[in-house]
Amino acid sequence: MVRRGYCVVHAPTLPRTPAVPSIAMATIEECRSALDKLSDSMQRAEGDVREAAALDRSVSCHVTDLDVTFVGRMRGGRIEVRDTVPGPPPDKAAIRLAMTGDDLVALVDGELNFATAWGSGRVKLHAGLRDLLRLRKLL
Repeated sequence: MVRRGYCVVHAPTLPRTPAVPSIAMATIEECRSALDKLSDSMQRAEGDVREAAALDRSVSCHVTDLDVTFVGRMRGGRIEVRDTVPGPPPDKAAIRLAMTGDDLVALVDGELNFATAWGSGRVKLHAGLRDLLRLRKLL
């Protein structure tokens, strides 16, 4: 893939860890797989986490380094990705995330702490106050 005059090398077999920079970059397929894995985890959740996951809201996840956005809906404890669009989200979803593909994969795999990533600006989360209060149980 060539982006803005640079050649990006993808080597999906390289290990990804947040503390170690890598020339590899998560692919669209890996990001979609991470969202599916997150959705599966939400579906299996219990108690307060399950209640927080039961929101019915539009969702978008902008993968900044790939400049692609996954748009869909959080419903019934799952994230249903309906479309993948180039660039930033075309519409303002109720819950909006933005991060690099590597950070998305690391978050879902448990290698990156959400609070730390959010506090440092690596992950951006935009939602209404009520939704943020419920989502904190998930994160």
